[in-house]
Amino acid sequence: MWRTGGGRYLDGRHPIDHLIKNAKTEFDAVMAKQTKDLHAGAAAYRERRGRHPPPGFDAWYKYAQDNDAVIVEDFFDQIYHDLNPFWGLPAEQVRHAAKELPIKIRVRNGTVQNPKGTIEWMNHWIDMVQKVEQFLPDLDMPVNLMDEPRLIVPWEDINRYVEAEHKTRKVLPVGDAVKDFTPVEWDRKDDTGLQVDFVKQVGKYWDVARVGCAPDSPSRHVTTPASFYGPPPVNCAELSDDAFTQGRNCEAGFAKTISYEGYVSNWTAVKDACLQPELRDSHGSFVEPLSQSTAQVLIPHFGGSKLTMNNDILIPPPMYWPDKSIYATGGKVGEEWEHKSASVVWRGGGTGGILEPDNWTRFQRHRFVSLMNGTTVEIAEKHGRDHSAPNFMLDPYKKYRPVTDQTMDLGPWLRQITDVGFSSIMCGKGAEGGVPGKDCPYLVPAFAPSPRISLDNQYGHKYLPDIDGNSFSGRYLAFLRSTSVPIKATVYSEWHDSRLFPWIHFIPMHNSFVDIFGILDYFIGSKVGRQGRDGHVQLEGGHDQAAKRIALTGKDWAEKVLRKEDMTIYMLRLLLEYARVFDDQRAKLGFVGDLERRAGA
Repeated sequence: MWRTGGGRYLDGRHPIDHLIKNAKTEFDAVMAKQTKDLHAGAAAYRERRGRHPPPGFDAWYKYAQDNDAVIVEDFFDQIYHDLNPFWGLPAEQVRHAAKELPIKIRVRNGTVQNPKGTIEWMNHWIDMVQKVEQFLPDLDMPVNLMDEPRLIVPWEDINRYVEAEHKTRKVLPVGDAVKDFTPVEWDRKDDTGLQVDFVKQVGKYWDVARVGCAPDSPSRHVTTPASFYGPPPVNCAELSDDAFTQGRNCEAGFAKTISYEGYVSNWTAVKDACLQPELRDSHGSFVEPLSQSTAQVLIPHFGGSKLTMNNDILIPPPMYWPDKSIYATGGKVGEEWEHKSASVVWRGGGTGGILEPDNWTRFQRHRFVSLMNGTTVEIAEKHGRDHSAPNFMLDPYKKYRPVTDQTMDLGPWLRQITDVGFSSIMCGKGAEGGVPGKDCPYLVPAFAPSPRISLDNQYGHKYLPDIDGNSFSGRYLAFLRSTSVPIKATVYSEWHDSRLFPWIHFIPMHNSFVDIFGILDYFIGSKVGRQGRDGHVQLEGGHDQAAKRIALTGKDWAEKVLRKEDMTIYMLRLLLEYARVFDDQRAKLGFVGDLERRAGA
């Protein structure tokens, strides 16, 4: 890889040094686009989207300004990724689909009509929409109450719809623009003839999911493996030593397009399962998800997270909304950096899907817990030529460590710096065929439940890994708001992705976790002192101030762009755009008030 003898780097600098520097340049370039008034905001919209903003854009902009928002047009890119395909469907079809779906939030005459109920997620989403209801036209907003996303439309269909959207882009003359939404009789009983079938998948999900990948993508024509026995394959593209990869259990991947010297350089691509076929047998969402009910037609369906190949419309997840919950600490963010332990802590359930004796070695949380267990790693280090454990092969991970290798073995080092374990262990389909059971004899040799640690107490550690469970991890926002630094690995997209920058606001990690030892080596170091020729003792490795800078920059940024106000600002912008795509006059709809005022000035 980038290592040379004696722990030096080819150009004298660590790859993470380069990535941090490049991330700062990228972040500064995006922030230079920030707008401060309606005219500039509308102009930025037209330049980036190729059409006028939707009706109500002036009210949206004022609402954002009144709530002290950082307004950068790029921050809303996810909305257009999600909604642009709907321009390829007749507007009436979009309305009919929204009418037919049973679980939805209804807005009529500027008021949310849904009463609060017993479903917590629904109540939180109702709260979000109620914050902006007075700005909205009548609409039906179907929502997904499952952990997992629901839509996978074949890539060919989505591509055709997106091409149709692109052809409609035009900044119309001011006099041709229609300024108001067309009223819709949502409550009129229509026989739409539209039936949406959600098909429940049993077992492996990969072959359902890959139809959402482009035909020329690495994953589209790669089928589900016949067996999930043993550790997942190594992605050979992450390794540069051909002699090492020769004859090994590995497959070609595309890590070099998403990595710089083995560390994440393209956060969007590293989450993209269409670019990484090895995820089909190393992530529970594809091995055997807990629950899947999927439609393969494009319908408006709103949810908190999705995979690359999903077509759900993203909104802020409901677990991010309450101030106090298992995912939030009621404003507690942790003590000052210097008072924290320079160590890694993780607690969570043994989730990720349905674990069975013949597949458990392929689940992401279990692999991460094993990799952070000093005893497990020490046994693997002594396990002869293969250096393997039941759910990982150690050699690729060891290639990342230029400093700590010289002072101690991995196992003892990890025992000094990690406190990682499951708070609960679940497996199988349970007695009812759907709820995971707790009688998991095949997991006993590898895992034992660890004492629970509250979020407040986790903040006493500097490093907080965040790993997917059944879908995305609901604690991510709390980690970002803390004075500790998140180390994030995920295959899921969320509403805020366009406003968070890796190496600036969090530490990104491959979903294989192949880079985790290198990351910890860079930031924590060996924690062992070495006496130099001058007689002074120096600690080997470690970039504590770089970690502190990411932690506090991420915290400050979360307080500016991930507030509850930012969630409602995003929700309002999204729903105004959604109202346009189901309007029969959508091609002419647009806000032009800023242009009219300028012309009259």
